[in-house]
Amino acid sequence: MNDFKIFKRFNDNEQAIELAEEFRKNGIECQLINDSPAVDITFTGNSTFQKETQLLIRQSDFEKANKIQEDQADEILLNINKDHYLFEFTNEELHEILEKPDEWNPIDYKLAQKLLKERGQEVNENLLKSLKQERINELSKPEKGQGSWIIIGYIFSLLGGFLGILIGWFLWTLMKTLPTGEKIYLYSENDRKHGKRIFIIGMIVFPVALIIKFFDKLNF
Repeated sequence: MNDFKIFKRFNDNEQAIELAEEFRKNGIECQLINDSPAVDITFTGNSTFQKETQLLIRQSDFEKANKIQEDQADEILLNINKDHYLFEFTNEELHEILEKPDEWNPIDYKLAQKLLKERGQEVNENLLKSLKQERINELSKPEKGQGSWIIIGYIFSLLGGFLGILIGWFLWTLMKTLPTGEKIYLYSENDRKHGKRIFIIGMIVFPVALIIKFFDKLNF
């Protein structure tokens, strides 16, 4: 199980099953999990706690899986209707799709390339690789501005609140998955150190606070 990484999340379980079957036909072992995320978020940087289906594959298969989806998109584009919403997009909006392929489905990504080429815009493999790498670099940056949560975490941990333990745990361990399948910590090394301290303090103070409350009730 540890060898598998989240490749894609679906709100529609049928779509997940369909893609999983296609992957298996092409020799990609995969797993489907009907669950909501715990301490991991997607490479988009957005966490969601609604019910979803997660499609997991080995990180070594990510490139092959992406190629399968691209080939499927190429077939669909052969018969795509002119009423597709991307035909109304400006060149700038289409280029934004190329800059953030992880936020769009493979069909939109391929169609954006096709439309830009038809409009006389230069789109080649070197450009696409460069944009993908820039996107990975951007997504790899740690989240900033956790100072308020750090302060709140210390306060609750020192007061013996279980919430402090949770805040510390999330700051210390929360991860996200990049489009490459690589999992990285969401917060900076410094914020994670604070999270670890908050967690440890909470784990020490919380049971002590419970014991004190217990004996207070006995004395009462």
